[in-house]
Amino acid sequence: MNIVKNIKFIAKKVLNDEAIAIQRLKKFINSDFEDCVKAILNTKGRVVVTGIGKSANIAAKMVATFNSTGTPALFMHAADAIHGDLGMIQRDDFVICLSKSGNTPEIKVLTPLLKRKEVKLAALVGNTNSYLAQNADFVLNASVEKEACPHNLAPTTSTTAALALGDALAVCLLEVRNFSTRDFAELHPGGSLGKQLYLKVCDIYKQHEVPQVSEKATLKEIIIQISSKRLGATAVLAPDTNTLIGIITDGDLRRMLTNYESLQSLTAADIMTRNPLTIDEDEYATAALALMQKKNITQLIVTKSSIFAGFIHLHDLLKEGLV
Repeated sequence: MNIVKNIKFIAKKVLNDEAIAIQRLKKFINSDFEDCVKAILNTKGRVVVTGIGKSANIAAKMVATFNSTGTPALFMHAADAIHGDLGMIQRDDFVICLSKSGNTPEIKVLTPLLKRKEVKLAALVGNTNSYLAQNADFVLNASVEKEACPHNLAPTTSTTAALALGDALAVCLLEVRNFSTRDFAELHPGGSLGKQLYLKVCDIYKQHEVPQVSEKATLKEIIIQISSKRLGATAVLAPDTNTLIGIITDGDLRRMLTNYESLQSLTAADIMTRNPLTIDEDEYATAALALMQKKNITQLIVTKSSIFAGFIHLHDLLKEGLV
């Protein structure tokens, strides 16, 4: 067999084996899983997730997912637990212990110590007849028929199954708690993801000056406003009420040169685009971006309670990493 084709075959087989293992987990979602979710919801303390070896790596990822979706959690390495870290567990905490075999020496030492602390214990295991499973309050079955490793030794399919079951647990908790996108944003303020969820137009546009002219403004006044405020546009307001009636952009000025032979008597009312697009300052910045992309424009008038307030520019959104 061609070596390249052989590599592709092996990779596809691994993915297929792991996909089958995850699909198989659905039949293990039982009353114990449901009761475990309910118990965590009623826990006054934190969720402490522990394991050893590759299970410890999966446990650490579960903790990260729990914390980011509204379930306070801590990671405790099972080997370190029996050498002092057990002190992090308080009586009101809930412990999830991950182990493929459920019979490793460290787990056998740790399990009775956890029971002595009178905390609820869930075993996320690949062997439901193991010492850990037999002594747990809840058993989360993550058993697999075989590893993707050809020698059936390296934790591959089993760790994927444990990871998927941990995700199922976290998402159940998220949904039952009605954890919203706003809640998610509060826990993810950094990076473009957080900004998409919390950054509003009012957080951005106020950094700019506010280019505006009367509908009677001369061509010179219009050009000065657009040039000095450096936004490539100016709002046009009614002279008596300051009501927004139009916008003049760099593009409008270029079109003016082809549409009019005499420029001397032109006013803003002759050049402007009437009924311009606007966005309220309380809208999310992503909404402004979507509108600009849909209409193929680079600036957008911002209103506050339907009153002209300023401009937001595509460059602002670029700087924030939203584009």
